[in-house]
Amino acid sequence: MDLPLPESNALAKLVPDKPGTELVHSLHAKLSNEGYTFINSKGAEELHSLDTEAIEGIKRLREIYNLTTNDLRTRVLKEAERLEGSVRNTGIHAAGIIIAPRDLTDLIPIATSKESNLWVTQIEGKLIDEAGVIKMDFLGLKTLSIIKTALELIKQNHNIDIDIDYISLTDEKTYQLFQKANCVGIFQFEAPHLVSVLKDMQPTTFEDLIALNALNRPGPAQYIPKYIRRKHGKEPVDYEIPELEEFLAETYGITVYQEQVMLLSQKIGGFTKGKADVLRKAMGKKDRATLDSMKEAFITGATAKNHPIEKLEKIWTDWEAFAQYAFNKSHSTCYAFVAYQTAYLKAHYPSEYMSAVLNHAGSIEKITFFMEECKRMGLQVSGPDINESIKGFSPNKKGEIRFGLGGLKGVGDNAIENIIDERNKNGLYTDIFNFITRVNLKSTNKKSIECLAYGGGFDCFSQLHRAQYFNIPEGERSTGIEKLIGYAQTKESLLTGTTNTLFGDLAQVMKIPEPKIPPCEVWSLTEKLAYEKDVTGIFLSGHPLDNYKFELKYYGIKKLADFNEIKDSSTLAQANVGKPFRIAGLVVDAQHRITKTNRNYGLLSIQDFTGKAELALWSDDYVKFTNYLEIGRNIMIAGFFKQSWKGNAYEFKVTQINLLETAKQTLTKSVELTLNPLYISVEMVNFIEKNIKKNPGKSSLKFIIIEPEENLKVTLQNNEKGFTMNDDMAEFLINNPEVEVSVGLIGN
Repeated sequence: MDLPLPESNALAKLVPDKPGTELVHSLHAKLSNEGYTFINSKGAEELHSLDTEAIEGIKRLREIYNLTTNDLRTRVLKEAERLEGSVRNTGIHAAGIIIAPRDLTDLIPIATSKESNLWVTQIEGKLIDEAGVIKMDFLGLKTLSIIKTALELIKQNHNIDIDIDYISLTDEKTYQLFQKANCVGIFQFEAPHLVSVLKDMQPTTFEDLIALNALNRPGPAQYIPKYIRRKHGKEPVDYEIPELEEFLAETYGITVYQEQVMLLSQKIGGFTKGKADVLRKAMGKKDRATLDSMKEAFITGATAKNHPIEKLEKIWTDWEAFAQYAFNKSHSTCYAFVAYQTAYLKAHYPSEYMSAVLNHAGSIEKITFFMEECKRMGLQVSGPDINESIKGFSPNKKGEIRFGLGGLKGVGDNAIENIIDERNKNGLYTDIFNFITRVNLKSTNKKSIECLAYGGGFDCFSQLHRAQYFNIPEGERSTGIEKLIGYAQTKESLLTGTTNTLFGDLAQVMKIPEPKIPPCEVWSLTEKLAYEKDVTGIFLSGHPLDNYKFELKYYGIKKLADFNEIKDSSTLAQANVGKPFRIAGLVVDAQHRITKTNRNYGLLSIQDFTGKAELALWSDDYVKFTNYLEIGRNIMIAGFFKQSWKGNAYEFKVTQINLLETAKQTLTKSVELTLNPLYISVEMVNFIEKNIKKNPGKSSLKFIIIEPEENLKVTLQNNEKGFTMNDDMAEFLINNPEVEVSVGLIGN
């Protein structure tokens, strides 16, 4: 229907995210402040609770749906309503393999597919078991490749062979990593919400990791606080009947695994192993009909063993609730073991492990994310080095991580292989002239050498800086790289031409003078980073916004990727008309132009960690903010969306621009710190006290201390003159994520 992608994304975002939500219900169900009510398949009314934003989204959907004009979005919604619920396409399970006692064609209908060399069943995965075959899921985890790469790097760097399947499961250093929640890059444990959970739980045994793996899902997550309280003795562990203790003691009286239900149903209710397995399957498939039919058998069998019926009813009710999220312990154990292996490697061999993680990260965004984790760990991630880098990320002898040559655009596999082979055979390259005469210029061509220079691959050769390789001195025609290549070709030609001649020995002693590469201005940091990003996709020597992470996080600044999504969609822009926005970034392009009617205007491009945005400044705005149109400045822009003079289009109106470097001092009105008393230390108190005294000012500072278990709250206000927000305080708060920060800004 040719609806632009930003518009279709905008429509999709208006549909609530709550699982089970259907478009038809969003459009036609009864809407209230609590959510919306619809008639289910059994004719009963069901209430879907929603937050305010979701309800507003539904209202906007209805407005678009009910437009009387021939609006393309209205037509799309009506077509979507017709299509909803129909089978879109057939698919192949990524890991599901069918196992049968004889030829599959004797048992089930099969088909072929271009996506697989194996036969494909024509029965839906949920129903395939009823055809008399077994479905097994054979998972392939990228984490296993990360572990393998890490072990290879450890062998290469330390000459140590680690049998990862037989490491100690009581390693103190590994549990300290979990207790501090330093779990970025740790399988199954790197979700942001687990930071506080791990710090509160303080796992000390492998069983804790198995339990958390099983509980960390929607539904069972509600039992995590109870597990933590019982683990630390803050809540008594009680059992409905004594027989439960044998199988629930390891999880402090909380039913966590399917296996626990299977064993207890046999012990208490007299179930056979077969019947217990039927119960497990019913739980796994959320099969309420089977569960209901088994309740009577359980009560009958358990009362025959003299267990009180009221206790049995309570146990079965708990199991019914558990059936909604029943988890298999053996599955959780395997995942916890892989998680433990990754944590062990990160704790003991951080450089090798993080190098492996970076090698398998995939996208540029993930590489950038994991490089930030390396910085937090104190690991230096350095750019490519012609004498240290291999194809992928790798640790050097100092424990620093080197960017791989394979990550440089324009440097082909043949060039990389040639550079590394020559280095391994004949030693390190001593300088740029030694390098250029040793590599094969057919595989390591001019383009490859230029990309190596842009990325900093030759920074280890101190006689030249990056700009000299590309500088063309006045009165000359060749760049530094072209002179180097010419020098190497002349030398090779001389040696080749005199081989097997009377003058062969003479060629060996003749010395061709190294070319003179004149000095020039060093690139600015902005230029240097721009070239690095061109050839690697990321900033290697740092990021222009590294010093402004506090502002980007707490000053209500919208990521440019999210801002662009609104800006490019008339639907989202219309929904945000008049709403104040703040964006920030590095000025990467600034142009001063004149319209056909001889009026001045400016075009401004800024870039943050997520993307780039372009803005136009017209008339008085151009005059007012023209000083900020300078490449290399870090700025913060305030404004709002308004309807354009073009009719249905919307534009962003800039109302204020500030330098990011002054934002903390000039815009901070108040700072509010919320934290659990568990995280208050003498060092924290001393730092804050000294910082406030050292930086007096007009900003207020408030502390809110919350004790979650007793639901206690204490508010402390700084009654002195106030303070000025500063870089030291910002760095302290960024490095202590357990402190929740709220910043009030002047003008809000």
